[in-house]
Amino acid sequence: MAKRDFYEVLGVSKGATESEIKKSYRKLALKFHPDKNPDDPSAEEKFKEAAEAYDVLSSSEKKQRYDQFGHAGMGGAAGGGAGGFSGGMNMDDIFNQFGDIFGGGFGGGGGRRGRRVNRGSNLRVKVKLNLEDVANGVQKKIKVNKFISCDPCEGSGAENGSYSDCGTCGGTGQVTRIQNTILGQMQTASTCPTCGGEGRSINNKCKSCYGDGILRKDEVVTIDIPAGVEEGMQLSVSGKGNAGPRGGVPGDMLVVIEEIPHEDLVRDGQNLYYDLYLNFADATLGTTVEIPTVSSKAKIKISEGTQSGKILRLKGKGVPGINSYGNGDLLVNINVWTPQELTKEEKSALESFRESENFKPSPTGKEKSFFNRVKEFFN
Repeated sequence: MAKRDFYEVLGVSKGATESEIKKSYRKLALKFHPDKNPDDPSAEEKFKEAAEAYDVLSSSEKKQRYDQFGHAGMGGAAGGGAGGFSGGMNMDDIFNQFGDIFGGGFGGGGGRRGRRVNRGSNLRVKVKLNLEDVANGVQKKIKVNKFISCDPCEGSGAENGSYSDCGTCGGTGQVTRIQNTILGQMQTASTCPTCGGEGRSINNKCKSCYGDGILRKDEVVTIDIPAGVEEGMQLSVSGKGNAGPRGGVPGDMLVVIEEIPHEDLVRDGQNLYYDLYLNFADATLGTTVEIPTVSSKAKIKISEGTQSGKILRLKGKGVPGINSYGNGDLLVNINVWTPQELTKEEKSALESFRESENFKPSPTGKEKSFFNRVKEFFN
């Protein structure tokens, strides 16, 4: 497989400074770090690819040769695949060679699994959505007060990279104890109490973050919310939580959904319900009425002799399900309104119809009982 351009891999231009190259690589390494992506085999390959690009572009000699001849000019240094460094560097070699740019966040060699990777805490925010947002999905920009990586020290906590291996653990992040038992000597390893498992200690703390590598600041975060979310549902946005101390990986942002009730429509899962009130004349003679939908209005025909309690179904006018295809329905519940105040003329007109056979209820005739209407609807 053809190798990608190293500048493209790191996302920098050919005129990028050493600091820009280092900063870009650090961001990619944090993003694709194998400890952060244990279930994604491709992440380790991308991590190796970024490390190889940094190995070349951070060296003035290699960079000059690469700019002149491309991958062909690198010889063994670029000929062995995504992890094909000079001499066949493996993952532990990568951590050994580049561990210094992370301020102790990653381990090297045998200490790779011993050193602690700091992880930022998760953030929990609430987002209010109206029915149209729920039905169509929406992109929300919210301002949150959170810990972000310190810019002056690039999140390391050390001024000008002034840190050294921990004197207690020798940079491994672990201390070993040997105990004599009746079964012989037993060796146990535990997190170094001096450096907290980071393997390094800061000589000169950054004046901006005082050695923490993080600062609290307001940040605008863009969240893509899919269609079909429901009240109380919690979405997880990877890497948008608080930054990890001293070059650690960021936590996640947990987004809790709150639905703003619609003025006319009631949601039940994917279906929507609307109560339509008709006067006696419209229900008897039939008419056309306009009802609200999620984002507009729709006209529906009311048949002659429509009874109170009848349910009309508008297919596909509901909301989508977050894990299913298609929309639910809009169910219109008919309510025939009985007037409470009438003029003498209106009362007289109704009196003349009182004894008419057409005005007498007939449950066994054309009209159907509530039980039968419900049964018919669900069948």
